[in-house]
Amino acid sequence: MPVENQPIAILEEEMANYRPAPNWLYNLRLLWEHRRILSYVAGIAFVLSAVLVCVIPKTYVSQARLMPPEMGGSNSAIFSALAGKALGNDVLGGLAASLMGGHNSGALFMDLLRSRSVADRMIDRFDLLKVYHKRYRVDAAKALARRTNILQDKKSGVLTLSVKDTDPKRARDMAQAYLEELNTLVLRTNNSSARQERLFIEKRLQSVKGDLERAQEAMSEFSSTHSAIDLREQARATVESEAKVQGEMIVAQAELESLRQIYGDANVRVRGAEARIGELKHELGKMEGSSAPLATTGKDEEAEQKQDPSSYLPLRQVPRLAVPWANLYREVHVQETVYDLLTQQYEMSRIQEAKDVPAVSVIDAPVIPEKKSFPPRAILALALTMVGVFAASVVVIGSHHWQAIDPADPRRAFAQEVFETVRGWRWVPRTRGVAS
Repeated sequence: MPVENQPIAILEEEMANYRPAPNWLYNLRLLWEHRRILSYVAGIAFVLSAVLVCVIPKTYVSQARLMPPEMGGSNSAIFSALAGKALGNDVLGGLAASLMGGHNSGALFMDLLRSRSVADRMIDRFDLLKVYHKRYRVDAAKALARRTNILQDKKSGVLTLSVKDTDPKRARDMAQAYLEELNTLVLRTNNSSARQERLFIEKRLQSVKGDLERAQEAMSEFSSTHSAIDLREQARATVESEAKVQGEMIVAQAELESLRQIYGDANVRVRGAEARIGELKHELGKMEGSSAPLATTGKDEEAEQKQDPSSYLPLRQVPRLAVPWANLYREVHVQETVYDLLTQQYEMSRIQEAKDVPAVSVIDAPVIPEKKSFPPRAILALALTMVGVFAASVVVIGSHHWQAIDPADPRRAFAQEVFETVRGWRWVPRTRGVAS
C-alpha cells in the first residue's frame, strides 16, 4: 500500500469502529442537565394537582345485592314475553329466549331496572333534573344510567346494584328506590294466567253479587206482599189451626143443639152459642181463603193484616203461591251458591297470583356508605405531577432538538412559516367589509 494512502485507511478503520451513544442516553443526560427546572416544575405540578383533587367532589357508592326468583317452564316464558312488551322489545324474541334456556329472571330484572319507566320514576322522586343540572329528562336519564351499575354473577345469578352520588344518604335512598320501583313494575306488568283468572272471577263476582241482590229483593217483595215467608211451615200451621177451629166449631154446634132443646131459640145463651159458631166459621173462611187469581195486596188489606196477628196464609192460595215462591227461593239459593263458589275461587286465584309474581329477594339491603369511592386524591395528585414532569421533559428535549436543527433546513423553515401564520390568525382582529 502506498504511503500517501495510509492516513485514509486509518481514518476509514476508525470510522468503522465508531459507535455513537444511544439516543435515549443523550436525552437522559439532557434532562439531567435541566434537573433544576424539572424539579421546579414537579413542585408546582404537585401543588396544583393537590388543589385540583381537593376541588373534585367526593363520590359515594351504595350497593344492594338481590337474588331473582327461579322461573321455569311456561311461567318464565310468559313473564319474559310480558317484560319484552312492557319495555318495547321483541316479544317473540324474549319468549323464544326464555323457552330456550334461562332458569332465572336475572337478565329480565336487569332490563326492568334499566327501563325508561323506572328511570322516569327515579327522576321524579329525587328531582334529578335539579340534582344533575339538566334541562331535559332524557339527559337526566343518561346521567342516572352512568351513575348506576348493575352486574350479575354468572354462576350464582345474584344481581349487584350500585348507585353513585355525591350525597351518601341519597345514594342509599336511590338504591332502595330502585328495589321498590322494580317490585312495583313487576306487579304492574304481571300478566300471568292466575292474574287473568283473578280478573275474570272478580268481574263475574260483581255481576253475581248484583244478581243475588236483585233476587233477594224480589223474594223479599213477594214475601212481604203475600205474607209468604215459608210456605211449608205456614201451610202446616194453617192446617193445624183449621183442624183446631173445626173441632171447636163441632163442639159449639153440639152445645147449641143442646141449649135449643132446653131453652128454645130466644134464649140468651142460645144466641151466644150461635154468635160463637159464626165467629168460628168466619175464622175458617179466612183460613181457607178464595181461589181467585193472585193480586197485589192493597194498602187497606195490608194494614189490616199487620193489625190482625191471627191472620193465616189462605190454604186455597198455597198452590198459586208455591210456584212463584219456589222459583224465587231457587233463584236466591242458586245465586248464593254461585256467589260462595266464586268467592272461594277468587281467594284461590289471588293466592296463585301472588305465587306467580316473582318477588325480589334482597340479600344485602343498601346502607349509607361510610367511605368515599372517588376520587383517590393521593394517586391522582401523584399521577398529575408525573404528567406535568413528563410534559416539561418533552418541552426540554423538543426545544433542544429544535435549536440543533440547521436554520437552513427546509423542515425548520416550514415549521416557522406555519407558526407565524397561526400567530397572525390569533392576533389580527376580524374586520367586516364596508359596503362601497
